[in-house]
Amino acid sequence: METTSPVAPFTLEPPDERHSRAPEFYGFVAWTSTSVLFVLYVLWALLPDEYIVWLGVEWYPSREWTLLLPAYSIVLVLLTYFVYFAIAIARTPSFSDPNTFIDTKAHLPALDVNQHLKHADPGAIPELYDIPIRMVNRVVYGPHRSRNEMRPSGESSSKADKVQESPKTP
Repeated sequence: METTSPVAPFTLEPPDERHSRAPEFYGFVAWTSTSVLFVLYVLWALLPDEYIVWLGVEWYPSREWTLLLPAYSIVLVLLTYFVYFAIAIARTPSFSDPNTFIDTKAHLPALDVNQHLKHADPGAIPELYDIPIRMVNRVVYGPHRSRNEMRPSGESSSKADKVQESPKTP
């Protein structure tokens, strides 16, 4: 039986030593090398040339790079954000595309069975599915009207409409 503390429900045994401690060492090396590189960068940017030569450094980049490196890195970060935003906008479907409101995970009702009559039984549990967009439009905007109903009377724009309006001869 494992011993536990009255205030903590977990065991008071030392941690398992089987896991690798490599991430700790990698983190320490990354932190140390970043700190050393930052100190060298600041010394290169601020020390006069005589001190750098006195330290034994024969060649080093021009001092204008002390401003260009941070400026280029900021521009690179901003350009990355811009490119990702542009890719997202380019891959977004248009408003008229059905993919804007239906995806591959949509659970639409079967077309061969009237879903509304299936729930007439008082003990039936309705099946969960997404409401088709045509039904949503019918409820929100009213029943579908034909083109002739939308135009004022007597106006027709297409040849097919005129053929439908022409009287039949016996």
